[in-house]
Amino acid sequence: MAAGLAVMVVAALASLFMAWAIGAGSSGSTPFAPAVGANAITVMRAGFVVGILGFAGAVLQGANVSEAVGRELVVGATLSPVAATTALIIAATLVAVGVFTGYPIATAFTVTGAVVGTGLAMGGAPAWAKYQEIAALWVLVPFVGGGIAYATARGLRTFDRDAVAVPVLGAVVGAIVANIQFVFLGPPGVSWSLARAVAATVGASVLLVQGAVTLAVAAATAAVLYWDVAGDPYRGQRHFLLALGGLVAFSAGGSQVGLAVGPLLPLVGGDVPLAYVLVGGGAGLLAGSWTGAPRMIKAIAQDYSSLGPRRSIAALIPSFAIAQTAVFFGIPVSFNEIIVSAIVGSGYAASTGGGVSRRKMVFTVLAWVASLALALAVSYAGFLAVSAVT
Repeated sequence: MAAGLAVMVVAALASLFMAWAIGAGSSGSTPFAPAVGANAITVMRAGFVVGILGFAGAVLQGANVSEAVGRELVVGATLSPVAATTALIIAATLVAVGVFTGYPIATAFTVTGAVVGTGLAMGGAPAWAKYQEIAALWVLVPFVGGGIAYATARGLRTFDRDAVAVPVLGAVVGAIVANIQFVFLGPPGVSWSLARAVAATVGASVLLVQGAVTLAVAAATAAVLYWDVAGDPYRGQRHFLLALGGLVAFSAGGSQVGLAVGPLLPLVGGDVPLAYVLVGGGAGLLAGSWTGAPRMIKAIAQDYSSLGPRRSIAALIPSFAIAQTAVFFGIPVSFNEIIVSAIVGSGYAASTGGGVSRRKMVFTVLAWVASLALALAVSYAGFLAVSAVT
């Protein structure tokens, strides 16, 4: 009994360490990196704000990815306390190495590899259907995110009409916001979007009301941005850029907290409400953002591409959309992959290539691939070794 409790405590501490590493790395550094690169906000202030918004996202949107990481990556086996602890320690160590060396290790790659490795070592079977979903998203992210960022940046650069282009982009973002799901809008245990909640309240056709609410929010967002940009184009761009950074930070919390607390869910079962687990994970993200994120914010904002306000806006819009897609389907995804791909795509929209560091990108991609393979192999062997000893 005492030994089991000790392992549970170690697993919880490993989860907090993982949450800290993620907060210091992907969720804490990537959301506001484009805004910092465009000199719209300072590094320290970005770390402070992203920590608060990431905590909110973790509590309000973290359930889907947490369930996927904890229960859907391996078939026929439930992670034991030893397995969860092994997976979390190995994954967190790899992410922490990336934080301190300045290379953004893909957290989703490491955690997924670690959980799958320990699960297979326990005798579980691969969850091929889930792997196909995950692989499809991971492969598409650089092309979809980078492509949309490139096209958006080229459009802003070509037309150079912020009084029209920025409000239109704002309308797109507003439409997405109207359909983001929150746990507090739906009935117990169900997440609803603002559009869906209004439809339920009105009692009319769900699709009709959802469409009307979506259009209303999009139009309101566009009108506010049009007024702001018309008064001062630079101020309007800066406000839009900071709002996008906040939305991406919120989305990062909703996605990344699952990587830290997901392996704990099979351990706590129904004894501990999921909301409490998410609060603990969100606190870990908050601590990581406040203490370790500035280093990675600087690395992503300055080392990958030299961004102005327009290219930063172009990078954050697809990042926000992809992040919310991953949260909706419960797919673990790396924010480093999302943001870096979008930054590179928007950077290439400049006539000079936007200062994109090809050497840095090659090392980053290699680090992503190596982190997945290394986490899988080390976790598999590590669990077998620990099991043999204990």
